[in-house]
Amino acid sequence: MHAIRLTRAGARLQDAELPDPIPGPGEVAIDVAYAGICHSDAHYRAGAGRTRLPITLGHEVAGFIAEAGEGVDLWPGDRVAVHYLISCGECGECRRGGEQFCSRGAMIGKDRDGGYAQRIVVPARNAVRVPEEVPLEQAAIMMCSTATAFHALRLSGLRQGESLAILGFGGLGVSAVQLAGMLDVSEIFAVDRVQEKLALAAGFGTMPVDASRGDIGEALLQSTSGRGVDVILEFTGNAAVCRSALNALAPGGRLMIVAIDLRSLTIDPYRDLLARERRIIGCSDHTRSELVELLDLARRGEIDLSHAVTRSVQLKAEAVDAVLDELESGTAELRTVIEVSPAPPADEEPAPE
Repeated sequence: MHAIRLTRAGARLQDAELPDPIPGPGEVAIDVAYAGICHSDAHYRAGAGRTRLPITLGHEVAGFIAEAGEGVDLWPGDRVAVHYLISCGECGECRRGGEQFCSRGAMIGKDRDGGYAQRIVVPARNAVRVPEEVPLEQAAIMMCSTATAFHALRLSGLRQGESLAILGFGGLGVSAVQLAGMLDVSEIFAVDRVQEKLALAAGFGTMPVDASRGDIGEALLQSTSGRGVDVILEFTGNAAVCRSALNALAPGGRLMIVAIDLRSLTIDPYRDLLARERRIIGCSDHTRSELVELLDLARRGEIDLSHAVTRSVQLKAEAVDAVLDELESGTAELRTVIEVSPAPPADEEPAPE
């Protein structure tokens, strides 16, 4: 099979031909239809994140069951997406519902081979059925960008009538707008420095805030008549942007740290937090149950990610590298997917009745 590999930290990706992976008991082989290209992959390519090398990147994956190992209740041709967190299900954190903190956990596309390939093998539990109503390219990005935004909003406790600011309007941002809209929030602000993204944000019914013009915190305060914003989602990884926005939190406001490349943030604990009872909350990944919820919301038409995927590329290292370069420097695209094999295998066997 063809795959795109990261062989050395800081190096360009490489095209490679690898043996087809074979599922063992309790595992499935998935023919990849689409794989989303996430900003985290640029982070891993640059050498951050303790990524195992060499590795096939890619953790936003959807496709068709190609082969199932013993004891698996999935069948060739079934439409599935991949939950990228592999957990043991037995440790204390897993039993408490915190599978993202599993003591023996691993991440697909970081600790073991991911979906920038024609085929991937994962534990059957990590294959989540995709309803027929949900396009697979949308299911792929839901496995990370939408699910992470969903988890962050859930942790934030965002309530009806509150306001929301999104720092960085990309794949996560457009998903956050969709999800926040279900809560009937009062206002949504989209902060970015790319003009095309600000225009897109306005089209989604948000109030765009240009991060390249003046102080972001001041702009948010002026837009809320001095009260501030109730919840801020930090997707940029930019400490200066985050620090400025922190000043615009309303009393009791919550700053959600989601970007994995935000490594330092200087605050004044009294002025910034205690005096106005603000909170800074870290957000780590999501859970399998949240993926099932999201896919059902999409099935019912309560969220629509048809405009979130704005570009597709082929399974070629040069094409994927170019997308990762853009993500590092700033891009007008929301989410880009690799189109691998969007149709089910011709010789698929129908699932039994």
